[in-house]
Amino acid sequence: MPNTTDLAPAPALVPTWWRAATLVVAAAAVLVVGWACATAWGAVVHGHPAYAVLLVLTLAGSLAAGVRALRRRPTRPGWRRAGHAALIVLGAVWVGLVAWLRPFGAVEPALAAMRSDDAVTVTESAARYVLGPAEGGDGTAVFFQPGARVDARAYAAVLRPLAEAGHSVVVAKQPLGIGFLAAGAFDDASAAVDAERWVVGGHSLGGTVAAMAADAADAEDQPAAGLLLFASYPADDLSTLGAAVASVSGSEDGLSTPAKIEASRADLPADAAFTVVEGAVHAYFGDYGPQPGDGTPAISHDDARAQISAAAVAFVDGLGG
Repeated sequence: MPNTTDLAPAPALVPTWWRAATLVVAAAAVLVVGWACATAWGAVVHGHPAYAVLLVLTLAGSLAAGVRALRRRPTRPGWRRAGHAALIVLGAVWVGLVAWLRPFGAVEPALAAMRSDDAVTVTESAARYVLGPAEGGDGTAVFFQPGARVDARAYAAVLRPLAEAGHSVVVAKQPLGIGFLAAGAFDDASAAVDAERWVVGGHSLGGTVAAMAADAADAEDQPAAGLLLFASYPADDLSTLGAAVASVSGSEDGLSTPAKIEASRADLPADAAFTVVEGAVHAYFGDYGPQPGDGTPAISHDDARAQISAAAVAFVDGLGG
């Protein structure tokens, strides 16, 4: 009869709660990736590749974690168990971030405005798209930063009239849809697109980043000709900025509210032009559907878009040649 004292105890297996929690987070990650692809596929494919890479990494990581959790493995020392618990929490946070970063995809008429015709030539790359006058620009180009998490293509319809008026328009594709991650995009665009003078602009957070670019150019003695703000305002005092400034906002904007726009006057040059589109909301400055936290529109989107475009064209035309 064997001596039972010589038999080693069976190793303790990984706790059921740990395996279950890992599988739940892994399943949530797969669902989020599928949801993002199903609801914003065009924005994923046509946007900056950073989000697509994030989705691939999330899917690969979730599958690897799920397979590992299904294996019956011995438990680890206490500090390793604590580390695994921390990884579960970090995984859940990661999944939440991936879901939050899902872009607001462009809708019509922006998608139709992305097509080239006899008046405007549209070119697209991983970092930007360009609306160029088919017969060549007049020397003044516009560089535009989208709002946070908004598909860059969503601004094609509102900005296309600028190209039809003879101004090349460059729209940045921001990594993960965050303007601060594309802070150097203006320098890259100005090197890639030939223009005598530049107007920098943007919507919401994109306008804040554009204001930073205008300020930096001013400090480097290579000033931008103008700063165009769509439902946006600067983060710092730009009251001495050498560029001309135009602020276009909506009276029903629930995010860049009229009070915030009014307060921004103190941070902009005294001769900055302010245009308020009565009845317009935050999401009317692009074509990407409704936005959480926004106000209730009191005007049609088509009417608001026409007024916003007209204000932008008048401002850029007014800078002269």
